[in-house]
Amino acid sequence: MELTQALRRAALLKGPQLALEFDGEQFTWSAFADRVARLAAAYRSLGMGPGDRVAVLAVNSGRYVEQFFAPLWGGGMMVPINTRWSVPEMIYALEDSTPVLLVVDAQHSHLVSDLLKGAPSIRHVILAEPQGEGELLDYEALIAEAAPAPDAGRGGDNVAAIFYTGGTTGRSKGVMLTHDNLFFNALAGLSNLFFHPNTVHIHTGPLFHMAAGARIYTTTVAMGRHVVVPGFDPLTVLKTIQEKHVTHMVLAPTMLNMLVNHPDFQDYDLSSLELLSYGASPMAEALIRKIIELVPQAKIVQSYGMTELSPVATSLSPECHWPDHPLFSKVTSAGQPIFFCDVRIVDEGDQDVPRGEIGEIVVRGPNVMKGYWNKPELTAEALRGGYMHTGDAGYMDEDGFVFLVDRVKDMIISGGENVFSAEVEDVLMKHPAVLECAVIGIPDEKWGEKVHAIVRFKAGEAAGSDDLTAHCRSLLGGYKIPRSFDFWTDPLPQSGAGKILKSELRKPFWDRKDRGIS
Repeated sequence: MELTQALRRAALLKGPQLALEFDGEQFTWSAFADRVARLAAAYRSLGMGPGDRVAVLAVNSGRYVEQFFAPLWGGGMMVPINTRWSVPEMIYALEDSTPVLLVVDAQHSHLVSDLLKGAPSIRHVILAEPQGEGELLDYEALIAEAAPAPDAGRGGDNVAAIFYTGGTTGRSKGVMLTHDNLFFNALAGLSNLFFHPNTVHIHTGPLFHMAAGARIYTTTVAMGRHVVVPGFDPLTVLKTIQEKHVTHMVLAPTMLNMLVNHPDFQDYDLSSLELLSYGASPMAEALIRKIIELVPQAKIVQSYGMTELSPVATSLSPECHWPDHPLFSKVTSAGQPIFFCDVRIVDEGDQDVPRGEIGEIVVRGPNVMKGYWNKPELTAEALRGGYMHTGDAGYMDEDGFVFLVDRVKDMIISGGENVFSAEVEDVLMKHPAVLECAVIGIPDEKWGEKVHAIVRFKAGEAAGSDDLTAHCRSLLGGYKIPRSFDFWTDPLPQSGAGKILKSELRKPFWDRKDRGIS
């Protein structure tokens, strides 16, 4: 399967119809495909060869959507860079993936000089704006001056994109997703998410995240319309839904909560909405009831997965969100396996556990990643036995619904962002006053979980919350920085093997909660 085939098909069947809208710009399917083909030709002329990478550092835009196809059309791969990372984190991903081209927007062009010092593989930097400026290559000029290139025809097991996810050892991992991986996820979405040729999808989540990025391919395979906004702002989203007659949207529960509780919510006509999907954490029953009250015609669907799964493994269907439906008892679950996915619950020896017993969730299917870029040992460990080991603990009931209980890996999900505690701990331990520390997720009404650090200082040393925050900010993206601290004078609790017992540290915060994660 070739992801670019979906674009070729849409241009063939719906050529003169609207495909992509952003900030007043509109492109038909024919124009969209033509721009992608010209960009691919320009990228080749700038040195992109088969399998080479094009990195993208930008907020959402129509030009960002084009990056999901242009490098692939030219035979290369796309590498989205998290805009919320610190410069050292960005440089690490660029050093690791060695792109030959970097596409940036105006908001991030001031970082180019620092990024190039740490990423010598980059030969050219392209400014993805309506008009060029300075010494960076002009995006629109490249399109205007290039003749459309034929599609390189790479597909199947060839890597299409490398999405970076947090690293349990303090370093991010580049997840290699193939054309097949992303195409099968898109096909499953046609059914689970009720996509159709008249779909109008608003892209409001950051496209460097797989949860939002995968919808580019699903919408294209469905031949729906892409409506792009720079990021999540409740008022902008409400206005856009009304003006563009949006039918489909994906948001984290925290964002949905902000949306429906916006003081101007009732002032907008949202009757076009057909589907509200969410992931990253479960939806509170009160929020579900409020959405049903305010947008009764919209189906609600939850998706569970991870970047390594392109990204979906299970889906919780609309009827499970209806309070009067018998399946509403499943609303706290993550749903049932999607098409193509084998989902098992296994013990430490990778043997199936009985239904209802807790184990690790493992997944097999054509959506499972090819591996981690430049990390063969981590790849072998994660994919042992042919199954992706998610690091999530849970159980499956007799009806095949998967319930999450905790994380085998120390990961915190705050507002839909993945934060690996080991990465934050590694940074805190670099502070000269810190003797030992542990980072955990604790309940937060707005974000589901927030990053909390427990710190013990060296004898005669001390530091305040502001000092530790500033230290973390110099090395970590803002969403990873602890929002609160506890300072201990006694040693942190340890197991017999000398490992800090985070389960004990979490107990006071999660007492009387129905699960140890949100």
